[in-house]
Amino acid sequence: MPRGVEAAAAPAGPPESSEPPPAQPPPPEEEPSRTNTFTIEILRIIRDAQQQHGLRHGDYQRYRGYCTRRIQRLRKVLKLPQGDRRHYKRKDVTVALLGAARADERLLRAPLILAERCWAHAMQLRQESNTEPRKRFHLVSRLRKACVYALQLQELCDSPHCDARTKLEAQAYVAWIHGSLHFELQLWKPAAENLKKAQVVYEKLLATLSEDEQLIYKQKIDELAPSLRYCAYNIGDKSAIDDLLQMRGQGMVDNLDALMAQARLESRVGSLQEVEWRGRRITVRPEKTRLFLLALQDLDKTVERAPNCLAKIELIENALMDCKDAISAVKDEVKMDPKLRSSSGAPLPGVQNLLSYLTYVRLTRTIERNQYLVDQAREALENKTQLEGKKVRPHDLTRLYEIILQTVNELQSLVGFEDDAVYQKEIVMIAKAYKAFRCFYIAEVLLTLRRWSEAFALYDRANTYATDCLSKKLEDKKLSEKLEALKKSIISSKCSAHAQSILADEDDEAVTQSGKRQKHKKPLVDRLTEYAEDSNVLTKNPNVFKLPPEMEAIPCKPLFFDLACNFVEFPSLEDKMGNEKKQGAGLTGFVKGFLGWGGK
Repeated sequence: MPRGVEAAAAPAGPPESSEPPPAQPPPPEEEPSRTNTFTIEILRIIRDAQQQHGLRHGDYQRYRGYCTRRIQRLRKVLKLPQGDRRHYKRKDVTVALLGAARADERLLRAPLILAERCWAHAMQLRQESNTEPRKRFHLVSRLRKACVYALQLQELCDSPHCDARTKLEAQAYVAWIHGSLHFELQLWKPAAENLKKAQVVYEKLLATLSEDEQLIYKQKIDELAPSLRYCAYNIGDKSAIDDLLQMRGQGMVDNLDALMAQARLESRVGSLQEVEWRGRRITVRPEKTRLFLLALQDLDKTVERAPNCLAKIELIENALMDCKDAISAVKDEVKMDPKLRSSSGAPLPGVQNLLSYLTYVRLTRTIERNQYLVDQAREALENKTQLEGKKVRPHDLTRLYEIILQTVNELQSLVGFEDDAVYQKEIVMIAKAYKAFRCFYIAEVLLTLRRWSEAFALYDRANTYATDCLSKKLEDKKLSEKLEALKKSIISSKCSAHAQSILADEDDEAVTQSGKRQKHKKPLVDRLTEYAEDSNVLTKNPNVFKLPPEMEAIPCKPLFFDLACNFVEFPSLEDKMGNEKKQGAGLTGFVKGFLGWGGK
């Protein structure tokens, strides 16, 4: 009989047994399905890991090793082994694992660490590809693998088990990884689109966070800006050229020198074949030297745009490094090509003129860099603030001007210009200008030592140098303006030193015939009525008061002893004196005693 028919034919009433049916427990209520919601700060996690494991010093190999050990620990803790010791069986993190009752947010970190490991390997290969170009193929494959793991992470984060912030972080990370891959492949348009997408997402996240959490996002946005500018430049956006040069000068564009050299030379290589300097036409052959000279044309404008002295110093130092590379390129070309050398081994005149010009540029830019260091130190000295955690003194400025004068002496001995009278005259005037500054700050040092007459003489010498330079009109307008300001400072300082030398008291520090200064022997407490400026009072052992004081005789008080004597009772001495009469004196007494006469 079918089940439905059997159920219909069954009696509807209770069974014949009189016992009541056993009470059955109510059916268990079904628990509502719980959805895990995870939050993972992707950028903060990778930034902390990078800073703590090698990338603070650019050690990508160390960071790659850390990622390998980290993924092993994660798989062991999360119980996601990929087979056993003998067999390998791939096991990825899936959305189903995230929906389990005891799911852990560390499941999301597994694909993230795998992507970071591939990216770190690619960056390590980029460093090694400078000497081994074949490694660029391996670099690209590692970046492709990083993109695969990044897409896995995005798939997990797009599930309902992650919140909105995690989804945005995953989108930005995936866009950045893809942008890095397209950048290496020189696919500028897709690279710009992906990097711009990552920048926009990070900017939106930045607007929703507190000030304490905004720092790393600001840093990431700043890191993306140079790559976007370079992509725009290669796409054809000419407005990005100046900004790109400024970023490169400030050291913001890393690992782009070779690409930038190629792009600049393709567009402007024909415009720079020769350089004219001091009436000489110099042919420029090496490509690295041409690139440096092209960047040098825009260096002054870039330095003027810099916000402070520190930024200007960094720009000039980067230019100096490029200048050294350009000089090395010319010397290497001379070594490789015997046609550029004479029979004695020296470079030909044309090549020597190029070397002299590059050396001149290096020395003049070094002087400019040191001048900005002087301005920075002078500002700290005037405001009485510390510079790099140290107090600035006039000695520091004197030392900087000594370095500048040594550089000027190198300019004077430049090869090929020893007999050039006009050039030598210009260098001599520049040396005089810097000697004026050096004399001024040496006088400032002597003022702190209270050597007034010597300071006055050096102020006078500095004034002579400055007047001589200004009368002959230096070509450097900035240096002339600084000399004008120096002359005003010299006048006030000379008057102050002269007044201090007049107020110096000869009694305080008398000069002996040997030329040594004697300290005043009289303590300050004994000459308070005398006006004198004693520098010894400011030393560690000032002559203020003599300790211990000298002993002085004082009169006693006889009235005290007279009063005391009235209350003193003297003891009786009768028992010691006895009742015996004294023996008569003279010859009679002697005879009586000798002959036995008389009593005792």
